[in-house]
Amino acid sequence: MTDDRGETLRLSAPATRPAAISTFGADVALALGTVPVAVTDYGLQGVPEYLASQLSGVRGLGPRHQPNLEVLSSVQPDLVIAIRRYTEKDGDQIEAIAPLLALDLITIQDSLRAVELAGQALGKPAKATEINSRFLERVQSLAERNKGKPTETVALLTSGSETPFVYYDHFLPTALLERLGFDNVGGQTPNPDSGIPLGYWISLEALLELNPDTILLLPTSRQRAFTMNPIWPYLKAVRTDQVYEVPHYWKEGAGPIARERILDDIQRLLLTSEAEK
Repeated sequence: MTDDRGETLRLSAPATRPAAISTFGADVALALGTVPVAVTDYGLQGVPEYLASQLSGVRGLGPRHQPNLEVLSSVQPDLVIAIRRYTEKDGDQIEAIAPLLALDLITIQDSLRAVELAGQALGKPAKATEINSRFLERVQSLAERNKGKPTETVALLTSGSETPFVYYDHFLPTALLERLGFDNVGGQTPNPDSGIPLGYWISLEALLELNPDTILLLPTSRQRAFTMNPIWPYLKAVRTDQVYEVPHYWKEGAGPIARERILDDIQRLLLTSEAEK
């Protein structure tokens, strides 16, 4: 199979001891019925909370941008599933330990392709195809449910600084919002080929001009200084109490389990009527 570096992987047998330098790697392995032998984490926040109960006893590799290669070598993986942009500098060292499946995990299409590749590598191609099909069917079903309603605007923000960071349309969670009939105020990426950057820094003045109906806030280890800005209370979403904190899997949502949870959150927060709430 060919990964997103354009490199060809040749496995003599399906992998049974995958290691994950990405939340995706742990997520997709578990979704396909294989417990990884080692996983990266969120630094001080530890392993992804939504996977923690299934990763009890699994060795930690540290953060995805600086994985501990000694620990990786010690667990003797037969495959490493990684985010390409975080492992380019260590690629040769990782490949000396085990075959490397380096993936772009930004868009919905990236996610679908990555699940298919992981399914091939783990010897579960039919199950991977089924997982993708069910996901796309659910997206279509939710889109139909929201069809015909007035288009609501949404902003997905992160940062603990005085200026928030807003995501473009191509980022998986915002792309899902667009497919379900919402309008992401972050707009289209100017670099569709690379997908980087994922978004841009936006002043509160500029955000007020866009004035989204709903604001979704990604987790941050610091207090969000931008919410202390005098402009913040004047935003429509703040005035109407339509500001929601979403879990960390929104930031790394390419895995089959994560993207289903993102749909769960969208359905609960944005698609459920007040009467149903």
